Amino acid sequence: MKQSYPAGKRVPPARTRGVADELRAFFLHRPAIQTLVRFASPEEQENYSYRIRQRLGLDVRGYSVLNLHRIGIEAPVQYVFEELLGWGWQASCWPNHVAMAERRGDEHEHIRILMLGLRRRGGGRGWRIPPLFDLTALRIQRVPGASDPDNARYALYACSGGYPIGIFVLYVRSPIAEQGEDEASQFFLGVGFDFYGREKWRIFHPINRIWETVHNRVTANVLNRFKALCEWRFERIQAGL
Repeated sequence: MKQSYPAGKRVPPARTRGVADELRAFFLHRPAIQTLVRFASPEEQENYSYRIRQRLGLDVRGYSVLNLHRIGIEAPVQYVFEELLGWGWQASCWPNHVAMAERRGDEHEHIRILMLGLRRRGGGRGWRIPPLFDLTALRIQRVPGASDPDNARYALYACSGGYPIGIFVLYVRSPIAEQGEDEASQFFLGVGFDFYGREKWRIFHPINRIWETVHNRVTANVLNRFKALCEWRFERIQAGL
């Protein structure tokens, strides 16, 4: 649902101050806008996600976007995408105390997400703690393709680590009126995964269900906060602040 604000009344998301604060803000808080894209049938899900996979250039036999979230943002597509690449939203839009985001230098081609910021335990010879996510860019599309009618930009990552994800995609495009979208940008966060690659495990396996429930709540709160941050910043730019 689109929200309207009086001019100058948007506010940025509050920064979290520690692990307990983030558990409340990202894991327990019910977001104002529910972002999970729900489908009436497996066929509708396949058709919807296929359009995105086509643009990403993925071999559709190798990956499936099984989990997809969307939120509308009142800011231009290019602006929203540059905010994503800057990763500057982590301080207020990402649970950075619970899952610290770490880039390699100033680049965004390789990003690690570390549980509680932990890298190693037990000194120099101790056992390593694997990252929750180890993101390696497969393709970053900064400008829309010549034949792309949707003004789409995206960052596609291969994802390994402690979480059961194969691909991770941040995808921004213009609205499609036929789908009831009216905000200037439509931001999608999608993951394609099986639980630790065990493709024969059924999707309603209890572990998968628990994982998806947590993932959906955190992702919805991340997207709601990112929307608030983008719209607040863009409003200030327009006002010359």
